[in-house]
Amino acid sequence: MFGQTTTSTPPPTERGLEDLDAAALAYAARIEGLPPERRQEARDDLVRFALPFAGRLARRYRGRGEPLEDLEQVARLGLVNAVDRYDPERGSFTAYAAITIVGEIKRHFRDRTWGVHVPRRLRDLILEVGQATAALTSELSRAPTVAELAERLETPEEEILAALESAAGYSPASLNAPVGGESSAEFGDLVGESDNALESVDDRVTVSGLLHRLPWRERRILAMRFYGNQTQAEIAARFGISQMHVSRLLSRALTWLRQAMLADAPPQWQNGAAEADTARTKISVKQNGDRVVVEVGGEVDREGADQLRRAMLEAVTGQPAEVVVDLVGAGGFDAGGIAALMAGQEAAARTGVPLRLTRVQPAVRRSLAAASVPPTRD
Repeated sequence: MFGQTTTSTPPPTERGLEDLDAAALAYAARIEGLPPERRQEARDDLVRFALPFAGRLARRYRGRGEPLEDLEQVARLGLVNAVDRYDPERGSFTAYAAITIVGEIKRHFRDRTWGVHVPRRLRDLILEVGQATAALTSELSRAPTVAELAERLETPEEEILAALESAAGYSPASLNAPVGGESSAEFGDLVGESDNALESVDDRVTVSGLLHRLPWRERRILAMRFYGNQTQAEIAARFGISQMHVSRLLSRALTWLRQAMLADAPPQWQNGAAEADTARTKISVKQNGDRVVVEVGGEVDREGADQLRRAMLEAVTGQPAEVVVDLVGAGGFDAGGIAALMAGQEAAARTGVPLRLTRVQPAVRRSLAAASVPPTRD
């Protein structure tokens, strides 16, 4: 309005010293009563006037791993915030602007300059460790130990070690940094190695899907054997079956998996009825003239041991001329089955009845030899 006297912020070239407090008071008086849309010009004048002050504060923090240009931008942001929040009734603008700008710079160092994420509590501890290290180095004329730092900061040594290790995450080395000299190699070329396990990823995924096609018992046995590192004897005790039965189940499941891996479409898993039938102990006693033939089939485990013991004792008790134990159909003997067989031999020896084993299969022969069963002729 014509004839109205307004107070303006003098340009920096017209002042010998930067009197920020006076400039800020002039800015406050200039915008008083003005609508918000007309305050922008006065705000810009004060910001331009205080830029050298913000630049001096930013230069205090150079040499700490951040470009000076970035620090100046952060300081200017803090200056703009100080101007927007300035209230003349709260005191000196210079003091308020300095606190705001420095706080913005420190916040930048805290939140924006770390190469990896580190919790704020640990970042604060890293600063304390750095200050304590400098102080102790001056006092001791050597680098302080972890125990000395922990004692000075009254902090557990584990946290001091964590802070020292995390400090390396402030500015991690670039994988594209040159190794050195005239070599064209980069640091990333020296890190890591070929992962041979990548070639088996497809097989692992395929096997994982095929395992779900197996019955629960077979899946459980495979897991206990190859993931739980349990022996076949431990698995047998867990399921209440013989060790030979466990061996058959493992062999059958692994054979099916191999066939399914090589086939375009996995073969159908049999319900196991035939396998269960061959594994079941079968004992039959036949009178052949003056001798008795005890035919043994399947696997003789704890469930079939009592049946075999009773059959042999009854055959010996009848005082035949000879007792023949036909093992052509026997698939295997566990400890209980071998004990039953030895009990029958001992009963035959006491009564004087000849007893012999015939048509012993190789697998059964090895089991009997390992148990030191007295040899008999086939």
